[in-house]
Amino acid sequence: MNNFLAVDTSSRYLTVLAVKDGKPFLRHLPDCAMRHSVMLMDEIDKTLTQAGLTPAECGFFCAVTGPGSFTGIRIGISAMKGFALGTGKKLKPVTSFDLIAYNVADENFYVCIDAAHEHYYVCGYGKNLLEPCYLSKEEVSALDAPKYGFEDLPLENYRKLDAGACLYPAVCACDNLSDEMSAQYVRKSQAEENLK
Repeated sequence: MNNFLAVDTSSRYLTVLAVKDGKPFLRHLPDCAMRHSVMLMDEIDKTLTQAGLTPAECGFFCAVTGPGSFTGIRIGISAMKGFALGTGKKLKPVTSFDLIAYNVADENFYVCIDAAHEHYYVCGYGKNLLEPCYLSKEEVSALDAPKYGFEDLPLENYRKLDAGACLYPAVCACDNLSDEMSAQYVRKSQAEENLK
């Protein structure tokens, strides 16, 4: 489908992408101070208006499902589920790992996402295949292939990509339309950890 709406609320930034007839229209706020719930719908409206696109004309709705900000992820998923329910269209989940992986040319690499307190969400590709996991800075430093992400991270052999620019290629590369979408959590939230 040539028309779709995608959002990424998984980190400090906010990205909204509307595509009409294969042409992308992007709004990317590099630091919205974790105000996704306040800003998301206005940014969606501005992006759809710029594209000359209505929700009914979209073939599917996409959100980045994490890992990342627990609250941010839920905001993006909820918004896209609402559009899908209201229009009867499909959903397309894209993980934070997909966001980067589909924009890396290396065959063997790791995607690293800040999980706070000198820990990272990590996923390995190619010969460095590693299921999504939660690792300490020391464990990540021991990984010997190039590392990629969308944040400023103090890691060796690391390259930061532009999350806003990565959304369009990642959404186009993923082929996973669904009737459902859920958050990808690699670890429990702090609130869940504190229940112990």
